[in-house]
Amino acid sequence: MFSDNKKGRDQGGMTDFSRNQNKISEGTKIVGDIVSEGGFRIEGTIEGTFKTSGKVVVGKSGFIQGTLECSDADFEGKFSGTLLVSNTLSLKPTAHIEGEVTVGKLAVEPGANFNASCSMKGGVKSLSKPSSSESKQPQAAAQGQGKSA
Repeated sequence: MFSDNKKGRDQGGMTDFSRNQNKISEGTKIVGDIVSEGGFRIEGTIEGTFKTSGKVVVGKSGFIQGTLECSDADFEGKFSGTLLVSNTLSLKPTAHIEGEVTVGKLAVEPGANFNASCSMKGGVKSLSKPSSSESKQPQAAAQGQGKSA
């Protein structure tokens, strides 16, 4: 009876890898590409391209050099390279970020080092379109007033 229920659950759905938590411990160095669907806690060093659909937490001793693509990221450690975070990037006071950053949302606590060019997805595009059309309209209005005077 119990074994039937267990088989039914295993056959009925796919495994949810986004709940898995991987850990790279202090003293570990990985050079190369990493692709995963689960989240990561990094206390060691990664050099290369790192892609995950999960959340990445970089501890105080953690360091990533290269490219990181993830859904969310919390940094206490260091990063150098290209950082692509689809949702929220949170920088703790001990964080040190350098390079190019693209985020959905950015949270920086006092004390964090953020020496990067940063672009935010979503709201920026909608804000830039109206401002360009608004800047054209006042110029046209100003020219019209100048001609009538």
